[in-house]
Parts: sequence; structure tokens; C-alpha cells
Amino acid sequence: MALRELLKKVADGSLSVEEAEQQLKILAIEDIAGIIKLDVGREVRKSVPEIILSEYKSADQLELAIKGLLEARGRAIASRLREDQLEVVKKFERDYDVVLSASRRVAVIKRRDHRAPKHGGRVGIVAAGTADLPIADEVRLLVEELGCDAISIHDVGIAGLHRTLDAAKTLLEVDVDVVVAIAGMEGALPSVLASVLDVPVIGLPTSLGYGLGGRGVAALLSMLQSCSPGLVVVNIDNSVGAAVAAALIANRVAKFRRSSNG
Repeated sequence: MALRELLKKVADGSLSVEEAEQQLKILAIEDIAGIIKLDVGREVRKSVPEIILSEYKSADQLELAIKGLLEARGRAIASRLREDQLEVVKKFERDYDVVLSASRRVAVIKRRDHRAPKHGGRVGIVAAGTADLPIADEVRLLVEELGCDAISIHDVGIAGLHRTLDAAKTLLEVDVDVVVAIAGMEGALPSVLASVLDVPVIGLPTSLGYGLGGRGVAALLSMLQSCSPGLVVVNIDNSVGAAVAAALIANRVAKFRRSSNG
């Protein structure tokens, strides 16, 4: 529950002062075993939960972090999972719902009765090639957990420009609020989409490609050097950064769309 929503519920009498106090207590940082400090109140403050960066954690640290978030919020999201950490995630399958992205690098673990709030934001997720699909699926899973509807379009890289333009047409017809454009190699897709769409485009370079400028470097530099207005860029493979930014934009738009519709 967002802070503003919590205050409104107290004001209209649908939430008691005691219940609100309990909610506000989770604004504190939770110290787990003197090792991990979890910002369990982030979701209340800004509608974005703490997301565990798993890559540099031991198995025990990851398990403690997941347990801490499940106890405090009923849901834990882990990103950049290593293959050897999947056994930790699987431990929770008996008592919780566990969803893994296609890349197996992002996991959502939550109570079986937990439902992600639906805010009505619409996020277009466009992947240049099939090799970009694992990152695209990470973005989809994350934006949906942040309350958005995801409109996914795949394999529309600029090597077949007619497919790119068809994708842009679809995004306009669906009337998305923001687009995450995912590409490796030369990374031109976000620039093309930003040149024809009237919504913000978030460029997400992936660690593909080979030779000079491989592993996403050429794609990142290309996106940063773009002259298409309305394009912003996150770091290589940063699905979390792209998804959170897209969800914040889309859900903000949805809020004012609801207001204007009465």
C-alpha cells in the first residue's frame, strides 16, 4: 500500500490508526543477522519493493534476504540469480508461489494469497531479436509485479525495418504509456522507435554481439549517442532499472488517466 493511499484510508475511516501504525513500522530498515539490511518500507514510500541483488550473495545470505522480505511484505523479488542459487529459490516452492523468468535470473516468491496491485499502466516491451527474449521476459515479469499491463513484441529488429514499423504501429494502437526497447548488436532499435512514438522510450542494451564493441558495449554507446528525442538509456542487461523506471512512468500516467475519466 502506498503512503498516500494509507493516509487516505485513515482519513476516510477504512483503516484504523493502529493498523496504519503497524504499516508505518515497516518503513524502518530491517537488519537481518547483522549482515543484511533490507529496506522493507520502500514499497510503502514509492510503490517499488526492495529487489534483492543476488549475484554477489552467498546461498545463506540470499535465503535470509528472501525470508526477511516474505515475513515483512509477503513477497520477495530476486534479480541476477546465479545458476547455483536456484536451489535456494526452489526451497520456497513448498510453501510459496515461485515464478522464474525465462532467463532463470529473476524470481518472484510470494505468499499464495498475495496479489500484485493493478494500477493500469501500459508498458510496451519490444525485443530486437530472439536472443534478447530472456531479458525481455525479465522486464515483463517485473513490470507486471509492479502493477502494469505488459504488451510484448518480439523479433522486430531494424534488419527488417518493416517489422520495426509494424511494431511501432501496434504500440500506437494499444496506446502504451512507455516503451522498453531491448537490443544487442548495434542497438539501433530504441532510436528508431523513439523517432516515431510520442511516449518515452527506455533503451535497454543486452550483452550480445561479438568482436569490437561486443558484449553490449556497441549497443550501449549507440543508444547513448542517439539523436532521437525522448530516448533514455539504462546499463547493459539492466532489466530491473528499465522495468522500474517504465512502471513508475506508466503507473503515474494511469493515475491521471483515472482522474481525468472521473
